[in-house]
Amino acid sequence: MAIGTTLRRTMTATVGLSTAAMMVVACTSATDSAGSGTDEATGLINVADDPGEPKSGGTLAYAQYSMITDVDPAGREEGGSQGGSELAAVYDLLMRYDPETDEYVPQLAEDLTTDDDVHWTLSLREGVTFSDGTPVDADAVLWSIERYLDKGGSHGQAWRATVESIEATDDHTIEIVLQRPWDEFPAMLNLGPGMIVAPSSEDGDEFTPIGAGPFVIERIAPGEEVSMTAREDYFGGRPHLDRLVFPHIVSERGRLDSVRSGDIEAAYLRNADTVDDALEAGEPGYAFMASMSGVLAINQRDGFAGADERVRRAIVAAVDPELFNDRVSDGLDLPGSEMFPDWSIWHSGADGPAFDPDAARELLDEAKADGYDGKLVYLGLNDAQTQRSAQAFQTMLGAVGFDVETDLTATMSDLVRKMYVESDYDIGFSGFNVFDQAPFIRLFANLDSASTSNALGLDDPEMDALLLDLQEAGDADAKRAVLADIQELVDQTAPFSAVTSRRLLTVWNPQTHKITPTLDGILLFDKAWVE
Repeated sequence: MAIGTTLRRTMTATVGLSTAAMMVVACTSATDSAGSGTDEATGLINVADDPGEPKSGGTLAYAQYSMITDVDPAGREEGGSQGGSELAAVYDLLMRYDPETDEYVPQLAEDLTTDDDVHWTLSLREGVTFSDGTPVDADAVLWSIERYLDKGGSHGQAWRATVESIEATDDHTIEIVLQRPWDEFPAMLNLGPGMIVAPSSEDGDEFTPIGAGPFVIERIAPGEEVSMTAREDYFGGRPHLDRLVFPHIVSERGRLDSVRSGDIEAAYLRNADTVDDALEAGEPGYAFMASMSGVLAINQRDGFAGADERVRRAIVAAVDPELFNDRVSDGLDLPGSEMFPDWSIWHSGADGPAFDPDAARELLDEAKADGYDGKLVYLGLNDAQTQRSAQAFQTMLGAVGFDVETDLTATMSDLVRKMYVESDYDIGFSGFNVFDQAPFIRLFANLDSASTSNALGLDDPEMDALLLDLQEAGDADAKRAVLADIQELVDQTAPFSAVTSRRLLTVWNPQTHKITPTLDGILLFDKAWVE
């Protein structure tokens, strides 16, 4: 079975600790053409089918959700809102997801094939080079993947749980053997493992961003911008753009206004009000859906309130997704307590946990009778939107008898450190952002006992087994059945509270063309041009 396109030095897949997942990261879910039940706008919207002959030159400025300063794929989360588009511009992707056909297609690779979803053959294009002129051959790709794993890339643990061996059979062919069948494996080559770093990047004392992508780093100015210039010798032809810039604009409303004023060409939006504004105005762009994009995480490690299942169940029963939507998102989000809403192809028909304040009070009273003081520390970011979230949770939990204090950090980095590295919180509003095309990847990262991105401290052998069942499930009905079992276990043990799913949007102005979306909100600019 051909998937799209694509080595034999033997390398057994190993990986160090994963980097912490960012708090809210963008991801995609199936569009209507791929079987989604949603009536919401998804996919490419208001984009001209034939914008005319591409023009060469110019600069495209894309304001992201947050600015990156680390351009090493192994050193950070590489989702679309947290640097994935920047990284793909420098290193490219072996495979990309085409949302219009619901297929994985070759990008840097030439082909990817399998007959049994266990044995995969990755074929590489001949004549492709890194920006330093060295060849992108089998050994270089294996070196890049091995480096990603050794340095704890964010999807490395899912790779380790999946791949039995990977080896080059010749200069342009790689054979990959999985531990079990997994039809969604191509998604891994669209993410960090598929971002190919040149071996020469580590020749000096410090890491140098040398990749196979269409752009090279020009400047990294923290708090200002990351800028890139076009590669003359990119295998797909020199990009139409001369420069690609990722400016730092903190305010989401400011990002949208900057697109409309012409100060920048494109922006990433995730807040319901700005997304709704852009869609209502008919702005061109790419919209995609995320299950569990808003989750109240509960730390259940020893020494924290959530270690008591009664406390966790009381928290979940006290959360009203509809109230949260009204107070925080002005009624514009997609609230619900189920893991996969009715627009998702993985919706099983079962409801999530019910809002039940009486049950919450009863459970909390039981825990207090055994010595619990009712206190919770809410961890969040010190900005206007997060403060509204904190106030909403304080109100809901306070109504059933909890005493909620807030711990609001100055930066996203501080928040990630406290939640994912130090595990120093009771509750916090996060996002799993599970994309329909490969639900195992994000569920494994957030729920597997061994995952360093498991901020919950969840250690449940039954959950671990269900996650592997999900990975191996061979068709949509089998996956949906396993996901229903996972929902049932979550309902019983209350490791988190699903609050909302979300429609996310990258918007650009009408003079910008041929931005290519792929999995997880990552955008490609090798064919983009501006009038």
